[in-house]
Amino acid sequence: MGDEGRDVGQGEGSREGHRPRAVLIAGPTASGKSALALDLAQRYGGVVVNADSMQVYRDLRIITARPTKDEAALAPHRLYGTVDAAETFSAGRWVEAASAEIAAATAAGALPIVVGGTGLYFRALTSGLSAIPPVAPDVRERVRREAEGRSPAELHAALAAKDPDTAARLRPSDPQRIIRAIEVLEATGRPLLHWQQNGREAAALAGFDLATVFLAVEREPLRQRIDRRFEAMMAAGALDEVAALAARGLDPALPAMRAHGVPGLVAHLAGEVSLAEAVARGQRDTRAYAKRQETWFRNQMPEARWLTPVRAAEALSRWLDASGAAPFPAGSSA
Repeated sequence: MGDEGRDVGQGEGSREGHRPRAVLIAGPTASGKSALALDLAQRYGGVVVNADSMQVYRDLRIITARPTKDEAALAPHRLYGTVDAAETFSAGRWVEAASAEIAAATAAGALPIVVGGTGLYFRALTSGLSAIPPVAPDVRERVRREAEGRSPAELHAALAAKDPDTAARLRPSDPQRIIRAIEVLEATGRPLLHWQQNGREAAALAGFDLATVFLAVEREPLRQRIDRRFEAMMAAGALDEVAALAARGLDPALPAMRAHGVPGLVAHLAGEVSLAEAVARGQRDTRAYAKRQETWFRNQMPEARWLTPVRAAEALSRWLDASGAAPFPAGSSA
C-alpha cells in the first residue's frame, strides 16, 4: 500500500512573518516515534514524513512496523510503502522525495513532521548530502553483476585492496554500502571518502526553524519492547509477509531482503533453522540495531535533544504552541 491520508489541513508549517517550522523525531526502533508523530500531526495539522529506510518498501508493512491503515487514516502520511522491494532506495532518492513532500506540506500551511530512525536521512535533510557524481547505469550494472554470488567479506576485501580508507569505515557485513563504494570508485576514479569530505549539496531544511528530538528509552525496557513487538508482528502475519517476499526470488543483498527479521525468517522458510531460532535472531538483530542508532545519533547529530517520549511530547507541544519564533533547545538530555 502506498501513501495514505492525502488531505492536508491548515497548520503550523508556514506562518506569516516567520520562517516555516518542521519537527524531526528520531530514536531507536520501538521507542514510540510513530505514536508521537501521529499525535502531533492530529493536534497541529501536520504531515508525517517517513525517515525509515525499510518502511519505504511496500512489501514490508508488518515486519517493519509501518503505521497501520487505521493510523495512517488519522493524519496524512508520506513515503510509506512507496518503493518496490526489488529496488535499492538510496539516501539521495529519499531526500529528493522527502524535500518535495516537506515543500508541499509547508505550501499548504501544514507542519512537516519527519519521523524515523535512519540517521543518514536526517543528516541529508539538515546538512545536505555529499555531492557525489552520478554513477552511469552501465557501471552500476557491471559492478553489481560482478558482485553476484560473492560474500560481503569478499566484497569488502576487494574494496579494501583498491580503497582501504573507505573500506575501513564500512562494516564487512554491509554489502550494499560496500557495493556503492565500489561503484563510485569505478565511475569517478576517486574514493567515496573523497566525495564525502569534499563538498555537500544544499540542505533541504536550511530555511526552517527546527525542533529535533531523539527519543531516549532506558536500555532494558527498550530491549523488552523490541522483543514484544517482534512477537506481535509474528502474530500479525509477518511470516506470511516474508514468505511472499521470498517467493519473488530477489537478490538477498537488496536492502529489503536484509530488513531486520527477514533473513532469519527466510532461513526458516528454507528449512535451515527453526521458527524459534528465526524469531530470536530477528529480536537480537533489532536490539543490536537500536544500540547502533543511539551511537550514531549521539555522535553525528549533537543538535538533537535527547528526551524521554513523554518529555519530548511536552517540549514539542510547548514549542509549537508558542506564537513567537524562539529556537527549540538543542543538545540537552533528560
